[in-house]
Parts: sequence; C-alpha cells; structure tokens
Amino acid sequence: MPKTGREKNTANKAKHSKLIAQKKNKAKSKDADRKAKLKAIVEFGKSKKANSNSKS
Repeated sequence: MPKTGREKNTANKAKHSKLIAQKKNKAKSKDADRKAKLKAIVEFGKSKKANSNSKS
C-alpha cells in the first residue's frame, strides 16, 4: 500500500531539475558565444585576405 501524507522527494527533484537545466543552458550559451566569436574571426580573416588581394 502506498504511504499516506507528504510526498517524499518532490522538492529535491524539482531543485535538481532546475539546476541541471541551468547547467545545460549555460553550456549552450557558451557554445553559441564561442561559435559566434570564431565566425567573426573567420570573417575578419577573409575580409583582410580579400583586401590584401585587391591591393596587389
């Protein structure tokens, strides 16, 4: 028979889920920021290379 009264782990599970979601979102945002920085660097390099080719 199921126990009566207060539910056992709901508060801890909710807190854990929230923290894990924060961790995943932080990792996603860091990854997105890193990709954006790399993309900007590549674009800068391409534009610089194009400028140097047009000058020669």
